[in-house]
Amino acid sequence: MRDEVLESIEQYTSVWKVFVAESPGADIREKPGLSICWADSPFPFWNAIFITEPSLDAAGLNSRLKEAAEYARQKREPGLIYVCEEHLTSSAKAGLPAALTEAGVELSLPVHGMAGDIPPLAPSRRPALQMRRVTEEAQLMLFADINCEGYGFPLDWGRAGLRGMRLWTDRAFSYVGFEGDRAVCCASVIAHDGSLYLALVATRPSAQRKGYGEAVVRHTLRSAHDSTGLCRTILHASDAGMPVYRRVGYHKTASFFAYKLSK
Repeated sequence: MRDEVLESIEQYTSVWKVFVAESPGADIREKPGLSICWADSPFPFWNAIFITEPSLDAAGLNSRLKEAAEYARQKREPGLIYVCEEHLTSSAKAGLPAALTEAGVELSLPVHGMAGDIPPLAPSRRPALQMRRVTEEAQLMLFADINCEGYGFPLDWGRAGLRGMRLWTDRAFSYVGFEGDRAVCCASVIAHDGSLYLALVATRPSAQRKGYGEAVVRHTLRSAHDSTGLCRTILHASDAGMPVYRRVGYHKTASFFAYKLSK
């Protein structure tokens, strides 16, 4: 039987290294109990430290959080420290509030590991969108803008984080959905370690709650499957994205907490 918690952690840490590999000066390395994927980019998702040690007790969690926080404090740009709830022992869970205070970090957002063995998907029947694959820099900047608007980031953060990155135009299946001549949503999938990894799904705030997110996810997964033959697919979702992904066929596999520096 597949260990889906382990799969979620391994995909998260390894695919993030791919995402930041083209960033100049990116720090990509493994340390005992920590996986570092730090681009020092204005786009905060590209600056990540994952606590990877399994069965962490209270003392171990305290130590790893302090080490990760100290690393983050030395960097120019802010980022996130990820902890997998399933890796925490009962003592670590009980001691988590104190450990966070001592390390000087606070919750940024919960993240949900999700997976599915999803066969080729039929297109969404509504809404009628035109899907255009991202193959050049101008399209990539539009893709970046939609992500920043969807997550409430300044536009220049996304542009700095994606500018010139050939991964998204050459290797990934990246799409922007258009309603008429207006770009409203986007998503990207890369084939990674025998699975399809879905990332950077976003919809402009003015176009949300219309089914656009599900439509672009369905199209992007279908395109990636048609080219690779892969059905296993992984993602890491926010609270807001989970209902969309469940409708497509994903199920939850693991719980993560993303922390940011509080001081």
